[in-house]
Amino acid sequence: MENRFNLIDEPWIPVADMGRVSLKDIFSHSEYRALGGNPVQKIALLKLLLAIAQAACTPEDEEAWRALGWQGLAARCLDYLPRWHERFYLYGERPFLQMPAIAPAALQSYGAVSPEIATGNTTVLTQSQVERPLDDADKALLLVCLMGFALAGKKTDNSVVLTPGYAGKRNDKGKPSSGKPGPAVAHMGLLHSCFQGESLMQSLWLNLLTARDIERSKLFPEGVGIAPWERMPEGEGCPAAMALRGSLLGRLVPLCRFCLLGEEGLHYSEGIGHANYKEGLADPTVAVDFSGKEPRALWVNPEKKPWRELTSLLGFIQQDNRGGFDSLQLRTGLQRVRESVEHFAIWSGGLRVSSNAGEQYVSGSDDFVESLVWLHSDMLGRLWFERLKAEMADLDGLAKTLYGRVLGYFKEQKGEGEKLAGQSTHLFWQLCERDFQALVDACQPDEQGLGRRQHLRRRFARYLQQAYDRFCPRETARQLDAWAKCRPNTAKYLQQEV
Repeated sequence: MENRFNLIDEPWIPVADMGRVSLKDIFSHSEYRALGGNPVQKIALLKLLLAIAQAACTPEDEEAWRALGWQGLAARCLDYLPRWHERFYLYGERPFLQMPAIAPAALQSYGAVSPEIATGNTTVLTQSQVERPLDDADKALLLVCLMGFALAGKKTDNSVVLTPGYAGKRNDKGKPSSGKPGPAVAHMGLLHSCFQGESLMQSLWLNLLTARDIERSKLFPEGVGIAPWERMPEGEGCPAAMALRGSLLGRLVPLCRFCLLGEEGLHYSEGIGHANYKEGLADPTVAVDFSGKEPRALWVNPEKKPWRELTSLLGFIQQDNRGGFDSLQLRTGLQRVRESVEHFAIWSGGLRVSSNAGEQYVSGSDDFVESLVWLHSDMLGRLWFERLKAEMADLDGLAKTLYGRVLGYFKEQKGEGEKLAGQSTHLFWQLCERDFQALVDACQPDEQGLGRRQHLRRRFARYLQQAYDRFCPRETARQLDAWAKCRPNTAKYLQQEV
């Protein structure tokens, strides 16, 4: 087969303000700001770029990481890619991240494996849901996303098993089973978080794990491991597949689906079965609480944008915190990031999915979500965190008050108000979102921060009244009486010590 469309040279990666670029461009242009695309594409591409970076140069410790810098990392990656140029062809004898041996598997259309595309008897609501022909760049991007974000269901042809005796693709009756969700999705859609710098190359450097980080985590018995494009597995349970299951590189590019691209679609079957968070292993970018009897993960929630989870993601800042959510990516890197750059951001995002009888899909209120919060290194610490945590707790109290008051307004008129009460709190959080970055900045421990917090509290109180008035009209005498009786009182919130 002819080798063509090399991902190192051809433009296929969406970059903000730039359009599509190649892998070589990523590591050659320091002016690239951030990845483009939807949140799933962003995190899938980040994991691929981090896998290339970790394969090219995994620093031994923090001192080596600082000495490397983003410039050194870029140079090492530019030296690494040409050595493996033959392994990055999308088509050919050894196609990138694909399994030619899976060709007997049934052919699926590209839209059928894209969660945002409506296929079959699914209702088309917007033009973006209509299936369209994909060019090679689109296919490459979809392939990278499927490696970790594939949805569970019967679209995988699990009748094709490449490793003799492998039972992971069979059910209890010995018949081909439905495909399991990708490790980056799990049951409802895991929330992923990472550092973001002023440039894309700086972001990759900030998220790079050291060999000591990987060893201390005790999550990857194979250590950094060997990149899958350097040694592709021969089947689901071969030695190479087992090594990928136990390595960081195998988790960054998990190969949870065995695919082979074609003109009309792709041959599609379940690939390597990775452990999930309930078995004690999650992606470094995922936050999990292992302190209880059952592990709990942070899920994507379109009704609760990721910025509201910032205090949960950074709970490890409190030294006496014995439980709570923990993200390997954030916990291991926060201190060195603070000491290396003046300011940085925490990006969080993902896709919420629904499931029924083993089939995952995007429906109803399911959606992509993402948030970006910038932090200043000089003010980040325990005092800042405690103030932010207190402010968020008080905002949550306002939202609960609003819900109760709107519900009370409709009860006064013998009506049902649960749905509208929920919509009012959703509007309140939408209004607060525009000022969250200002709140983060105002939690600095000085007099200027105190004045800014007081100003923001008055603004948040107005948002509460605005949301209440929006859902509780006062056009009739009866409405006016209920409105006045149930109107929220924010005096305590405004007078509280901040």
